Amino acid sequence: MRETPRPRVTGGDTGSEPPQPRPGRAFARTPGAYGSGTPHRSDGRPPQTPRGARQPGQLGRLGTTPPVPGRPTTCLLIGIALGLLFALFTWQVATGGPLRRLDERAGRALADGPLPKGLAELLADLGNIAVAVPILALTAAYTAWRTSRTNATTGRTPRTDPTPWWPPPLTAVVTMMAVPVLVIPLKLAVNRAGPPGMEGNGYYPSGHTATAAVAYGAATLLLLPHLARRATRRTLILTCTLLNLGVGYGLIRRGYHWPVDVLASWCLSGILLLVMAVSTARYGRGSADTGAPQPK
Repeated sequence: MRETPRPRVTGGDTGSEPPQPRPGRAFARTPGAYGSGTPHRSDGRPPQTPRGARQPGQLGRLGTTPPVPGRPTTCLLIGIALGLLFALFTWQVATGGPLRRLDERAGRALADGPLPKGLAELLADLGNIAVAVPILALTAAYTAWRTSRTNATTGRTPRTDPTPWWPPPLTAVVTMMAVPVLVIPLKLAVNRAGPPGMEGNGYYPSGHTATAAVAYGAATLLLLPHLARRATRRTLILTCTLLNLGVGYGLIRRGYHWPVDVLASWCLSGILLLVMAVSTARYGRGSADTGAPQPK
């Protein structure tokens, strides 16, 4: 059945035209129509090509469509690599493989290194719970106070504040508590003998190394959002890295642990710190990116 054209009357002309769609509510609600809000191929979006003007959202954030490489993907890949290294070290130490024999030869050589024993002992002591944990506790308290002070300065309230003060410090404390929960069963399961002069078993992985790595690493993650200058943040990261390297070498130099004991603890600690970093990423906003005065 053919549609009969309707006459269209204008101010100065009379004629007939094919029916035309009328712009209005009914057209705006038509599924797939431009401006209707319904996703459709014919809604006027730019073509989905590599050179199109499509906006994928924040690079590397969860929920981006389509998935793009970024921070979550990088953290996942690093975590997988650390997990595989830790599994390799554990397997070789537990089965007495060639890596374990190489590790023991390297440990004996490093124990005779040029670093004075007094300095090596001082570095090794930085991995004690009595030293590392209080530093993390003080850092957590400071960052909590700093965030609360920033919220008060910018006029935020607990109900409207998008960056509450308590999640990052609490996550750091939980991460620190996870160290003995993971390390002690591994020590009992592997039951590795210590270097010459050390009595008993249970030296893999190194508890002192894990304590230092998680405590100083978590403290660094807490402080970074509150530092405005990039050079200051880099200095803090470099200091944390050198501090942990010194603790590991001091333990080997004093003959308290084998090198693989230290390396395995770094892998395990790295996984814990990655989980903490991802968990607190949404809260990582301090005075560096708010309206509060920034440190000079």
